[in-house]
Amino acid sequence: MQSKYKIRLLRANLLAAAVALALWTPATPPAAAFVLWLSVGWLLITALLLDFSHRRSPGLPWQVVPGVLLLGLIAAAPERHGMLIWAWAAMLMLPQTSWVAAFNLSAALVSSVMVAPQLNGPAFILLLCCLMVLGLLALSRAQQLIDMNGSIRQRLRLIPGLNLWAGEQLIRDIPREQTRCEREGVHAEVFILHVKRHQLWPTAKKLCELTYDFENVYRLNSTTLVTLLLSRAPKEAAHRRSLLLAALPENVVSEHLELIDIEPSTLTVFEISKLPAKRVQEQEQETT
Repeated sequence: MQSKYKIRLLRANLLAAAVALALWTPATPPAAAFVLWLSVGWLLITALLLDFSHRRSPGLPWQVVPGVLLLGLIAAAPERHGMLIWAWAAMLMLPQTSWVAAFNLSAALVSSVMVAPQLNGPAFILLLCCLMVLGLLALSRAQQLIDMNGSIRQRLRLIPGLNLWAGEQLIRDIPREQTRCEREGVHAEVFILHVKRHQLWPTAKKLCELTYDFENVYRLNSTTLVTLLLSRAPKEAAHRRSLLLAALPENVVSEHLELIDIEPSTLTVFEISKLPAKRVQEQEQETT
């Protein structure tokens, strides 16, 4: 099945950009050639490792890397690479955090100062005005993409192929599951797990493998997972919880609520995520 997320098309564009930069390297100064080859290498590696995922990397935002490379290209040979000043508009159009956007804005301003000696006064003022207008339009477009991607992540699976959903989906699923359980006489529980931050994604994957296909798993935050356990009776639900905990890391803290006892109109993701933390505090008070 062809990917509807256009990963192949994006990979082809990255490879084409790498080839274009490689063809630009002949007869360039050594410093500029070095930055050009760094840019070519980054584009090639990104194209080869590119894959679709709703997961966001917790490390350094990747938008910093092309920003640094673009600034380096202009700084290495402003008289030769001055036209790249307009690439900052495309950089600012990318969804990015506020501090990365501030960095790219500052780098665009520094780049314009670098190319200023190549222009006369009116041309430089026109350049600043055009760059400012394009930058504002790009930031506006980036904010639209951030809002759109956020709403998409609330509706789609967080990892393609796994039954893992955002916490907002849990709030929408609870009323529907309550109605179905009442109609079919099924016992349902909200099973909440609190894990270490570095254990979240491995535990989420394991939990998706251990539960049934019709039982969703939800990520509430960076340390809290939830699943809806459907069983024939409370005794069977308790047995399933013990089996799940035995297969998960030992330091997992759990809490469970009967689905029928939950009031959907007042329930929030924040309240559910705090239940295991309260359990941890109670356990610590008991030990002391």
